[in-house]
Parts: sequence; C-alpha cells; structure tokens
Amino acid sequence: MSAAGVAQPAQSAQPVKLSLPLIYQQKLFEELRNEDELVVLARGLGLIRLVTNLLHSYDAAGSNLIVVVGAEDRENAWIGEALAEHAAISMSPRARGLTVVNTDFTSVAAREKMYAEGGIFSITSRILVVDMLTGLLNPETITGVVVLHADRVVATSLEAFILRIYRQKNKVGFLKAFSDNPDPFATGFSPLSTMMRNLFLRKASLWPRFHVHVAQALEGKKKAEVIELEVPMTDAMREIQNAVMECVEVSIHELKKANTGLDMEDWNLDSALLKNFDVIVRRQLDPNWHRVSWKTKQIVNDLTVLRGMLQSVLSLDAVSFLQHLDTIHAAHSPPPGSTRQTQSPWLFLDAAQTIFDTAKRRVYSSSQRAGPDTANIDALRPVLEEQPKWAVLAEVLSEIDRDLYFEPAARDDSNGTVLIMCSDTNTCRQLRDYLQTMHVKPRTEKKVEEFYDPDTDKPSAAFMMRRKLRNYLQWKREFAQVSATLFSENQKALSGAVDPRLGHSRGRAPPNKRRRVRGGGAVGVGPGRLDNGSIAQYFEKPGEVAELMAEVQITEEETKQKEDIVADPLEDMDDYYQLYEMQDLVVVHAYDGDQDEHILEEVKPKYIVMYEPDAAFIRRVEVYRSSHNDRNVRVYFLYYGGSVEEQRYLSTVRREKDAFTKLIKERASMSVVMTTDAQGVEDPQEAFLRTINTRIAGGGKLAATAQPPRVVVDVREFRSSLPSLLHGRSMIIVPCMLTVGDYILSPNICVERKSVSDLISSFKDGRLYNQCETMFQHYKNPMLLIEFDQNKSFTLEPFADLSGSLASVSASNAGANDLQGKIVLLTLAFPNLRIIWSSSPYETAEIFERLKAQEEEPDPIAAVRAGLDGDAPAEEQVFNAVPQEMLAAVPGVTPKNIMNLVLETENIKEVANMTVEELEPLVGKEAAGKIHGFFAKDLLEDE
Repeated sequence: MSAAGVAQPAQSAQPVKLSLPLIYQQKLFEELRNEDELVVLARGLGLIRLVTNLLHSYDAAGSNLIVVVGAEDRENAWIGEALAEHAAISMSPRARGLTVVNTDFTSVAAREKMYAEGGIFSITSRILVVDMLTGLLNPETITGVVVLHADRVVATSLEAFILRIYRQKNKVGFLKAFSDNPDPFATGFSPLSTMMRNLFLRKASLWPRFHVHVAQALEGKKKAEVIELEVPMTDAMREIQNAVMECVEVSIHELKKANTGLDMEDWNLDSALLKNFDVIVRRQLDPNWHRVSWKTKQIVNDLTVLRGMLQSVLSLDAVSFLQHLDTIHAAHSPPPGSTRQTQSPWLFLDAAQTIFDTAKRRVYSSSQRAGPDTANIDALRPVLEEQPKWAVLAEVLSEIDRDLYFEPAARDDSNGTVLIMCSDTNTCRQLRDYLQTMHVKPRTEKKVEEFYDPDTDKPSAAFMMRRKLRNYLQWKREFAQVSATLFSENQKALSGAVDPRLGHSRGRAPPNKRRRVRGGGAVGVGPGRLDNGSIAQYFEKPGEVAELMAEVQITEEETKQKEDIVADPLEDMDDYYQLYEMQDLVVVHAYDGDQDEHILEEVKPKYIVMYEPDAAFIRRVEVYRSSHNDRNVRVYFLYYGGSVEEQRYLSTVRREKDAFTKLIKERASMSVVMTTDAQGVEDPQEAFLRTINTRIAGGGKLAATAQPPRVVVDVREFRSSLPSLLHGRSMIIVPCMLTVGDYILSPNICVERKSVSDLISSFKDGRLYNQCETMFQHYKNPMLLIEFDQNKSFTLEPFADLSGSLASVSASNAGANDLQGKIVLLTLAFPNLRIIWSSSPYETAEIFERLKAQEEEPDPIAAVRAGLDGDAPAEEQVFNAVPQEMLAAVPGVTPKNIMNLVLETENIKEVANMTVEELEPLVGKEAAGKIHGFFAKDLLEDE
C-alpha cells in the first residue's frame, strides 16, 4: 500500500484546521503532511494535539494502516478520545478511531484480522516487533509509522529495531517522529545526526518557544494576565536551605577529590539543582563502580537525599518536614558502636546539625519554667511555623472573591473556576487541608493569642498545624519503639530515661562531653553528638510529650469537625451530595504533563494560581489563552524569592534554550544523514556477500546460501537489545516460544543468555541448574552466555555482595555463597557446559556470528518442540508469553512440565485451584505437591 495514494484526503483537511487555531500549529501540520521529519517541540506547546490532528487526517481518509509506536497508556487514552471527538465533529463515516494492541490481545488470529482491515493501531514495541518478524503484520502493507518520544530511540532500542524492519521492506510509507524533550538531542558528539540515523529520517524540524511563528502566536493581543508574586522565605527556611546547600557542596567537593580521572566539568552546585544530576554522576561512575571507595558510593546516595531535602523544606509543612528528617536520620544511622567510616559523611558537618536544630525550632521550642514543683527544667512549647505561601494563597483567593463580588461577570466562555496547580499530590493534599481549616480557630483555656493571630479575620493554619503536631508526637512514640527494637536495645528508651543512641541521659550532656547547641531558643532541644562525632537522634521524654500534647489538646471545634467527617452519608444523600456551580469551585491539581492541557480545556478556569513554578505549564496557559478568543485568564505566579525553587525554574528554562540553540547550530552544519536503504537501492555485490558464509561443505569451500543466517529467538528475549543487534548484522530473526534455551544458533548449539542480575536470581532459585539439564538433553553443545552492560564494568566484583556476603560465612562454605563459587559448582556439575563471557550485546552479536560460521541453520519447529511432551502444534507455543512467565516462577514448575500445564489448563486460576491428584498426571507427584503448596500457603497461614 502506497502512502502517496492516501496522504491527501481532501475531506479531512477542514475539520483538522478547526482544531489547530494557532499559526505555528497550522504550519507544522502542513509540513508533516508533505514530508517525513523529526519534530522537536518545546514542552508545553501542544504536542499531543498536533499528533491527534495528524492521525485524524489519515483516519478520515479510510483504508489506511497507521502504526503508533512508543505511546504510553495514558497517551493512548488521550489520542483515542481526541480521535473520537474529531470523527464526531467532522462526521467522517470512514474514521475508526484508535485501536490499542497490548498484552490483552493474545489471540494471533484476532490481531491478524485487525491488521488486514486497517485503521490506526497503537502497538507495544515488543508485540509489534514479533508480529513484523513472523509476518503477522506485513511491513509492506503499513501506510505509515508515527513515533512518539523519539528522544528515547537509541541504536539498541526496540523502536529502532522496528523502524529498521519497516524501512527495509517498505520504502514508500511515511515516517514521522515527535519529541518535546530537546536535552537528549543535545548531549554527546553530533547527537542530532545520530538520533536521526536511528530514526531513518533526513530532516529535523525544531520549534522552540523563541521560534518566530510560536512567538507570533503566543505574544499577540490575546495574552493572559500574569501577576507575579515573590514570596520571601522565613529565616528558618533560609537557614535550612543554606545548610543543605553547604552539605551538597561539600559532598560534590569530596567526590571530585576522590575521582580525579573523570570529566567533572558539570559537577557543581548549579548542576546539582537539576533533577537528573545524581543520574549523571552515577552514569559517569558506573564503568568504575567496583573500584570506587565506599565513601564515594555513600556520597552518591547522599546527594539524592540532600537534593530531595531542598525540595521538601519548601513544599512540606514544618511538622511533616521534621518527620521526614527523622526518617532520613534513622535510615542513615548504623547500629550502636559503629565507627565514623560507616556513616554518611554529611552527618558529621556542622551544617547538618543546623538542619536538624532549625527544623525542630520551627515546630517547638524550649523555655525555662520555674515553680514549686518544677526546678528550672526545660519545657517544650509549640511554635508551628506556617509556610509563607499559605498566607499569600489565602490573600489571592480573597482578592478573587472580591473581584467576583464587586465586578460584573465578564461575558466570556470561562467557567469562573479557580484552578490551583502544584508539584505533586502531597502538596495538593496539604493545600486542601489548609483551605478547609484556615478559618477554624482553635480555642483552649489558654489565651487565644498564643496560638494564632489576634486578627480573627485573617486566615491561619494553627488548627491544621496543631493536629499535625499531635499526629507527629504519636508517630514519634511508635517510631522510638520500632527504633529500639531494630537496634536490639533495652526498653530504657521507652521509659524516657536514657536515649540508647546517646548512651546517657537525654536531658543533659555526659560529664566528659561538651554539648554542641545552636540557637538560643533551641536549648535542650537540639540533638547532641555520638562518640564518633555524628548527630544523635533526639527522642522527646514522656514528660515533654505530655506537655506538648496538653498544649495542642483536641478542641471543641475539632471534635465537631471530626463528627462531620465520619458521619454516614448514606443516611441522607441529599445533605451530602449536590451539584456545584463551576464558579464556586476551587480545583487543586498536580502538574501532570500533557494531561494539564485537558484540565484547562475541561475546567475552563478564569483564575489560575501556580502555587509552584513550572515552565511547561506557563506555555500551556499561553496556548490555551491564545487558542480561545472568548476566554479571559488571570494567572497568579507564586515562588519563593532567592530559593532553590526559583533557581531550578530559571535553570530549566536556560537549559532548554541552550539545547535548542545547540540543535539549531548542528542542523545548520550537519551533512546529509544517510539512512540504510533510504531510497530502496541496495548494492548487488553487498547483497551477494551477505549470503556468503564459511560453513564447511564438502571440501571446506565457501558456500553461497539462498538465505542469510538464521537465529531462533525466544520471544521473551525481545526485552533485550540483542535480537535487534543480530538483525542489524543481516541475520534472520525467528521469534518462537522456546522451552529450552533462549537462542538456537544451529541444530547443535543452544544458548541460555543471562544478565548478571538474572544470573544471581537463577542461582538462588535453582532455575539455572534445571535449564542446563534440559539443554543437555536436547542439544549437543549447550552454552551459557553471561552478558554485561556495555556502560558498566566487565567484572563480577561489584555483584559479589548481591549473591552473598563472604564476610558473613566461614572459609569452608565461602565458595557456596560467592557468585564466582557458584559458577565453579555449576561447571563441576556440567563439565561440558561452555560459558561465554560477553562485555556487551554488541560483542555477543559478533560472537554469535562466529559460532554460526561453520554450522547448519536451525529448524524453528524442532526448536519449539524441544522439551515438549507430546506432538502439540508448534504454532500454539509461539505466543501468550506473559501468563507462562508468571507460571514459570511458581515452585515446582520447570521448563519440562510447564507446557503440559499450558496445554491442559486455560489459565493460572485453574492451575491454582487444582488438587495434588489433578496436578500429578501433568507434572509428577513431587512437583504437584510443590505447586499445590505454593498456592495454598497463604490460605493456610490465614487460617
């Protein structure tokens, strides 16, 4: 089927343009209709809308077979919904919408029938590559392929494998790739040309925010009204942020000092604010990970924790942040008696103590109290510092209310809804609690002024914060018990007399140690130091807890509120359920990528409060406002001035601009990208040489075969990149469901491939021993392939601790617990087993090519039937891999007996409900007992 005959349906052009109102969208759509290209669009400019309109133009024409590659589940839902809406608006009788093909479509006949009828299909990469290789989906019948998330298509990915098969057999079908992430295209040496070679494309279309057509569309007369509000941080928040930044800076300095041979140009404080900084550091250290010191590994892990704290101090309330610090401290604290070398280095810094002390001072402080019954002892009083943005948010909502009350409603298509956007669901929950309780005033026997602002008209978070403090104190009591149990200490920690971490009374420092204290208001509250110099965790004494609980006791207002919450709404439905007007709603939502466009279109907000900055969402609002003449939007943009939040936002915008600038320069100087067989012309000499192999036949002469070399591959192996690399070396890949081995190179050679992690798990459950046993039963030359990652070290040293610690076993059984020792035992059990060590999938492909040089081609039917009992048709064993993988993990199920279960039962549920007597004819008495025991185990334990 030719793309030229279906790419120009006149009846679909008009409705498509109606849903692309902006000039840059229309021009980009026209480009895509006329030629194949890679589109890199700035995030937030409406990529999914462009894709859905393009797909609808082909869907409306009918008799097309379009394949969408790389779409996520929620993107499939958006595309399907959009295509249905387009079809309804344009009243296209030939439009059929989107069909998603995933693991639910296990029937080969059903898929083959759907492909023959045509339409738009979003197919998972693993299913698509198998269907194309087996001929179930003929690449020549495909009208075109649309690739989403093109930045993820690397040379070894399944998507690149799919595109190679498609282009080899189909020279006329269209190919269009999309991405809204420019960073991967600007990293490395000539990354754009490399990526385009992987995508088999020759043209790149770049659309940054500063593109002339984008700027013209978004900076016209219909601009959204933006009010920027810089919120100052509290002194305590600023202290914590500066202290965490100091810890990050010291950690980076230690990394540089310990790893001088690496490229560390980007290892600085500015780069540390980026989301993927710890990933970048780990990627550079991975090749030498087994050689780096324990301290370096610890610091790499600490960087992730510290960078998370920078975000938490801004997003979490004071009590939640203190609880977060408690869990971090417990996770980084080794058992008592350990030395300095076994703890996180940042815990020994003065800045770390500033973090813990200041975090506590935001929640409660100590004060000296004198009286006849109290001899000048410390008393803890609640402080409960509020987040500065809360008051600003309340002010903004009040301003919106006044605006709606005093000014007449504007005649536009907006709903008048207030939309509040924040970073994650935890912040959404926090804001919901604040908005629900900000006008509830806690009143106790004490003076009200001690707990909230005297101005009763001013919103306050005191009610919410007091409740959080009560929950925190209850959690801390349980946490102390769990902590004491984990460290096998006595029950003194529970009585409050002695802190097991300090080894002395919590109330005062040991006589031979000076207690280090920060801040005058934190006397008696700040944590001390352990003997090795690290910070000791602080546990409040029972008396202090009782004092705090009394200060934040449950009030009458809260009791009433709890009764309202727990009331049964089913008693009177009308009192609890009703329809609200849209202008009365305040919607709190977390940033969610392209989903935000749907939120804007459905809610139609007149007021948007960006509680936290997000560059992509700002562009989505610009596109939303510019796309609708009849909708007015006012945006309140909140950010902490001089904070990491502001720096991260500015850094993200700058990096995206730099990435597009680099892409533009590379495209301007880039030579023509020559893709494989791009024009359908193949060198006849090269085609002939590909059929030549060194297989010895007769007198050992070279032989010209009718077909290139063939390899039978288990369908489960398509998770790896090896089948793609074998296909790239001009081998025919035959996917089958194999019960013996992973790769069949010849009638005599069977290869079981293991990554290092899979090798370790195979030794643990004994699976590898059974696999070797079955390979020897059916093949003359069984081989075990141990394949490493090309980006990591080619050694077993870093994985030794995963399979068992040698330090914890005696010398007599060290070999049995060590990974190398287990490999030795395996070779002793199977002396004829050949082990192939490969440093990367590239090396494996070359090894396979050499192994096949003097061997006959394998028979796929014989390979499938190897290990099967009976003469079941081999075609039935090719597919339905997922349930078989689940069943293979059940104790007692082996490669020998799994096919009996698959052929005799309908699903895993039937196997789980079978008795031992029913299983015994299929798998044997011993295996039947194991299988039945596995499925009955949980039931027996419950009883």
